[in-house]
Amino acid sequence: MKTVGIIGGSTDLATVEYYKLINAHIRAKLGGFYTGEIIINSMNFERSAHFVNNNLWDEGGEYLHGKALSLERAGADFIICVLNTWHRVSEAFMKDVKIPLYHIVDPTAQAILDLNLRTVALLGTKATMSSNYLPNEFSSRFGINIIVPTEEEQTFVDDVIFNELAKSQFTEESRQGYLKIVDKLVSRGAQGVILGCTEIPLLIEQKNRPEVPMFNTLELHARGAAEKALLD
Repeated sequence: MKTVGIIGGSTDLATVEYYKLINAHIRAKLGGFYTGEIIINSMNFERSAHFVNNNLWDEGGEYLHGKALSLERAGADFIICVLNTWHRVSEAFMKDVKIPLYHIVDPTAQAILDLNLRTVALLGTKATMSSNYLPNEFSSRFGINIIVPTEEEQTFVDDVIFNELAKSQFTEESRQGYLKIVDKLVSRGAQGVILGCTEIPLLIEQKNRPEVPMFNTLELHARGAAEKALLD
């Protein structure tokens, strides 16, 4: 079994879910008492939020670079990062790291293509939704077109992530607000929705809109990491 190196901590909720899902998938595959070989180096979420909210991407990339190097030294065979937002500096934080990064776009894009969809919406932090990084990754590598909420809607989604979800607060008002935005994105042509912040699936899920395919990046990434760990 390969050892999974996790850059965690942004947030702790997402990190816990990754750990649980990777282990659950491995146990389902192998049976018995099997769990994953996993190393976690966890960010201080206060620092992560500071970098994101102040557009300090170079500083944040350097911070994560230290995490990636430490995971390599500790014996990880590959690395995953538990949040979509920080993948925009993945080239920087993986510089000179000899083990590979399992990118969060890879399993998400494959799930979208498996349903023969070509236009999907992206929900996430404002930094994720307003950046061209993930849309370019989906478009250039997989031919998937990404649409995002309006600037006002992005602000609402972002405020809920940082002021509620990151603090384990889940309100019906915010859930309905998110679903209203989902409905508007569908009316603009979205065939599905990427839940592109690893806390969002804790607020809305497929059963809330059964007719709209939702792509839970946390679940897809964690399952993919488990399968990667089990490859010969």
